Order: sequence, then C-alpha cells, then structure tokens
Amino acid sequence: MPHSLPASLERIWLVDASIFVFRAWFIRNPLPKDTSGHPVNAVHGFLRFVYHLLQEQKPQHIGFAFDTSLQNSERKAIYPAYKANRSPAPEELKYQFKLCREFLEALGIIQAASTTHEADDLIGTWAVQQRSPERQIIIISGDKDLAQLLQQQDIWWDYNRRGALSAGGVKDSFGVWPEQIADQLAIAGDKADNIPGVPGVGMSTAAKLLKRFGSVDTMLVNLEQIGSMQVLGAKRLQQLITQHQASICLARQLTTINCQVPDVPFDLSRQAKDFVRLQELATLLKFSQEQYELWAKV
Repeated sequence: MPHSLPASLERIWLVDASIFVFRAWFIRNPLPKDTSGHPVNAVHGFLRFVYHLLQEQKPQHIGFAFDTSLQNSERKAIYPAYKANRSPAPEELKYQFKLCREFLEALGIIQAASTTHEADDLIGTWAVQQRSPERQIIIISGDKDLAQLLQQQDIWWDYNRRGALSAGGVKDSFGVWPEQIADQLAIAGDKADNIPGVPGVGMSTAAKLLKRFGSVDTMLVNLEQIGSMQVLGAKRLQQLITQHQASICLARQLTTINCQVPDVPFDLSRQAKDFVRLQELATLLKFSQEQYELWAKV
C-alpha cells in the first residue's frame, strides 16, 4: 500500500498499461504460447501485474490506458520526428496487446486507447475528470512524464519497482515539482521520445534553471539573469538557452500532457465480469481451472 493515503479519500487508480506489457514482452524465457501457437509471454506477465494490483489494492475505480499506433497523432503533427526512433510493434506483440485489453474487458475493468492521443493524454484527461477534494488520484506508471499530473494529495507509483511518490517525493527524486516536469523535459530533451533538448544541458541543469526561474516562460523573459547563476559555465548556458528558445517552446508542446481528450470513458467503476468470455480467454491462454477461479474471484 502506498504511503500517505488517508482512508477517508476515495482512490481513483489510473494505469499506464502499455509499459507493463512491454516489460513482460522482453521476458521471453520461458516463452508460453496459447492454444493457437501464438507467443503470449507479454499477456502472462501483464496479467500477473494486474492480478497482484487487484488482489493487493482492491481498487473499486480503475482505468487502464493503452498506446496504439499513432501515425496521425497531435504530437507528430507538431513535430514529425516525434518517436521516429522507435520501430513499429511486431504483429506478434499487437496480438498480445489485443488479448490484454480483451481480458480486462472480461474482468469488467475500463480500458481505453486512442488513434490520435497517447495513453499519457488519456490518463491526464481521466485525472482532470475524476479529481475532487474527496478523491486521490493514483497513477501507476514507470514513466516519470506522468508525474506532472500530480496535485497535493495524489500519488505516482512505479508498481513493484519503487516506492510511491507524492508531489514532494517527485521533487526529491527528479529535482523539480510535478508542474515543472514538462518544462524540465523541454529544456533537457527526452531521448526516449526523440525530443531534442538544448545541447549539453541535462536534467540536473534544467532542474537548476527551474529552481531559479520557476518555469520556462519566466526563464525566457529573463535570459540575461542566467549568466549570473551560481552554476559552472553560466555564461555559456545563457548563450545556449538564448540560441535554442524556439526549440524549447516546441519541445514543451510535446512534453505537456493533453488533459482534454474527447470521448474518454467517464465512469471508472468496476463492472460485472463476463464469465463466459473470461473462461474462453483463460482456455486460450492455457490457464488451469484453479487459475481461472482465482481470476473469477479477484
């Protein structure tokens, strides 16, 4: 159980599903196959994560957001090279993603994906929709980008890998407050998403700039103050930031999560299970009767 969760708050669990599928995808020994002979290692690993989450935390309001192929995404329209460093998912993996989503549906759990928006944006939209003083948003992800969504009583948690982080924990871990993460990435860049940063400026230096100025906007209207900062090479840093202002502003459009995605399911309450479909999927995945019964009860 993550720390600092007042029992009086209703918890809303928002899961960045794809990262947990990918983690399982790379575990290929042994390589389980379904009754049709398709590898299902990513499905098995993802479902182990899901079962532990449901069994241990017993969430009543939960949504899983998936990424799909985004050739016409908002971010690619802004910057065509966005994520151009990533190879398309092989058909074998696409098949496993499909099974993961179908299994969640059979469990009566909301899952969603978009052909124009990323899972981050779906989670951001859910966070805005669901937030209230009586609720706590718990974001399950290994991607620190999503920590930008946290408000005072929220939690970001890389489940089973590191402890849950509050807004203060994000500051301690990443050097900036949640609302500064998009700006930090805009300055330093994000290699994983092929977002260029200011050459020679890393996350630590970006954090120092944001500690001094608070935001990219304030920094860009006070460029002359960068040269007097107590950091190594301050004058050179001022020149670099000045030269790459346009790049920083472009990058911030890419690093900022869109919290206004249309047609996102609103009700995240767990629904009744489809036991017929659940049994079909369990059989396809070669689950034992005992395993099926555990899923039927979770």
